[in-house]
Amino acid sequence: MTMKHIKNTLLILCICLTSFQVNSQTINTNKSEVKFKITGGGIFTVKGNFTGMKGDFNFSESDVSNSSFNICIDSKTLNTKNEKRDTHLHSADFFDVEKHPTICYTSTSVSKTSDGYKTTGDLTIHGVTKTVEIPFTFKNNKFEGTLEINRFEYKIGEDYGTFRVGETADVTIICKVN
Repeated sequence: MTMKHIKNTLLILCICLTSFQVNSQTINTNKSEVKFKITGGGIFTVKGNFTGMKGDFNFSESDVSNSSFNICIDSKTLNTKNEKRDTHLHSADFFDVEKHPTICYTSTSVSKTSDGYKTTGDLTIHGVTKTVEIPFTFKNNKFEGTLEINRFEYKIGEDYGTFRVGETADVTIICKVN
């Protein structure tokens, strides 16, 4: 191999490594969370969150179609600031966190929209996987997306109807990356 070939090979290697580092971001677990709110009996709203976000976050505003997300949160981190309620939500009646320790999302596509971006992918909660769309914005290294989740579609709290716990939860995903 000539010196010219070696230099060209090293240049290509450097470009590839640099490109990878630009597209792959590290999730700041301490500043990332999934917030939710759900009505209770039509009278009050329960708010809470999940933390412990980990996974692969690859987003590039200049190459949206090659962006991807493969991210999980720790279901045991569910917190509504009511210990008795949280213990019940962790149980087999709802999230069954011992059997289903994570809630995961894997994108199948990412695209630009008039309001920001949209990711389509598979959301797995409580052992059930559904395809969802998450509209999101990305500013200052912060992904913020929203969606509505029907708990019955994921077999969460099926024996509790909708009198004490609402059917749908409004979810906000906040993922801060470095």
